[in-house]
Amino acid sequence: GPGLNFYQLSHHLQCTPENEYFEGIDCEIFSDPHPMTMALSVLVTIEMLNAINSLSENQSLLVMPPWSNIWLISAICLSMTLHFVILYVEILSTVFQICPLTLTEWIVVLKISFPVLLLDEVLKFVARKYTDVGDGLKERK
Repeated sequence: GPGLNFYQLSHHLQCTPENEYFEGIDCEIFSDPHPMTMALSVLVTIEMLNAINSLSENQSLLVMPPWSNIWLISAICLSMTLHFVILYVEILSTVFQICPLTLTEWIVVLKISFPVLLLDEVLKFVARKYTDVGDGLKERK
């Protein structure tokens, strides 16, 4: 990566070759739409996966599959469709200052986003196995 510190990240709009805080930094990295598009796509994908995880507070997706709530699946499909429209319709990608992603970039987005499903399944397992009793956790038998 570019090795930026917090100040440089939080003041990236002030990046100019004359600004001493950005010495040795290529200011073009702040105007490249690829990182912003990747971040947005990861965020959207994680939120859609979180919505799927929210079908049940404690039940696994194996017990309560996503298609048990057709309205949720419809909303997720609509949200992802709108995200694709923003990415791949040129006028909208210009307005939102993002760019289309390649198949390889989408695979990276999915690899970064997918662990949220696994993490939530582990948390649901712990919630099912242990119950909150008083001040501590007690194993359910």
